[in-house]
Parts: sequence; structure tokens; C-alpha cells
Amino acid sequence: MSTSFPNPLTDKEEQYYVKLLEQNDPEAKAVLIERNLRLVAHIAKKYVGPGNNQDDMISIGTIGLIKAVNTYSGKKATRLATYAAKCIENEILMSIRASKRVRQEISLSLPIGVDKDGNEISFNDILGTDTDEIVDSIDLKIQVGNLRDAIGKALTQREKAVITARYGLDGNEPRPQREIAKELGISRSYVSRIEKKALDKLRSYLEDYIDS
Repeated sequence: MSTSFPNPLTDKEEQYYVKLLEQNDPEAKAVLIERNLRLVAHIAKKYVGPGNNQDDMISIGTIGLIKAVNTYSGKKATRLATYAAKCIENEILMSIRASKRVRQEISLSLPIGVDKDGNEISFNDILGTDTDEIVDSIDLKIQVGNLRDAIGKALTQREKAVITARYGLDGNEPRPQREIAKELGISRSYVSRIEKKALDKLRSYLEDYIDS
């Protein structure tokens, strides 16, 4: 697909159009964007995979390119192409992370069982949030029992510690990731990764449990 894009600018051409860009020349802006589309396609190709369509990655990367052109200055030590490459990659990565968060939120809303009235119960119903008042219902207590069983069998000790503290499954108040990170002596981002991995394991375990 990259072969359909125009060739990139030479150093001299780039300097010429950047000067025009700084004079608010709209044509220069259009040229700088168009002649760097091949760079977008090259970077986007690295992130194509399940759930990441190439055309979508190129579209998202183009947004990063436009941002780069809008914020670039000829006073920068790096070339526009070098600066744009970082902006393109950042835009794609932000989009992928946002998409993963949405998928995670959706997965937590998927039904994993029903109560005695036939109402569906999701992960969110069992795990709750900082303001949820769970375990008042016998039906939910049964589901929590299944969850505790899953935690004991599907998770590592560290995953178990994170999930238990994070969602208050030990009877205490749910705790924020930063507190858990400090207690375990690891970074908050590492706690977040452990939590996500553990939730995936629990969802898979409980789905298998319901199907069996």
C-alpha cells in the first residue's frame, strides 16, 4: 500500500516547505502532509494485527502526522520526518491503548452467570467498585464464592494479592493501585498489568466453570 504514496521530500525540499509553513502557507502544509504519508504507512504496518486494521492504523497515524506538521518548527534540531515519526507512533499507540481499555470494560460487563430470578450477573456485579455495596444478596454471595474459588485455583500468589486488595475481597475497602504498588514494592503500571492479566484469567476460568 505504501507504493501508492508520493516519495518523501529531500532535505532541501523539506526546508523550503517548512519555511513556507512558518509563513502560514496552506499549500506548504498540504505538501508536507502528503509527502510524509509513506512514513505513516511504514509505521502503521508495524501495528497491524488482530483488531488493528491497516487502513485504520494509517488513518490514525495520519492524525499524528497532521499534529506533527501543525506543531513543527524549523528551529527544531531534528528533521520534520524524524519528529513526525514519533508523533505518528504516539498517536497509534494511544489509540491501541484506548481500544484495549474499551475491550477490557466490555469484557467486565459480559455475563458470567445468572441469579435465582434469571438476571444476568457480570464481573462488575461480583467485583464491584469503590462505591458498590455487594454481598448483601445471597445469590451474589454464591457468585463471590465461585470467584474466590477461581482466585485460589487460577491465579499466582502475586495476582491473588493484587486482586484481593484491589477489589476488597478480604472484607476491607477496595484499594487504589498506587497503594498496592507501594506495599508490594513495584510500580503502579506493573500493578495495572498484573490486575488485567488476573482478570483475564478469572474470566476464562469462570466461563469454563459455567459451561461445564
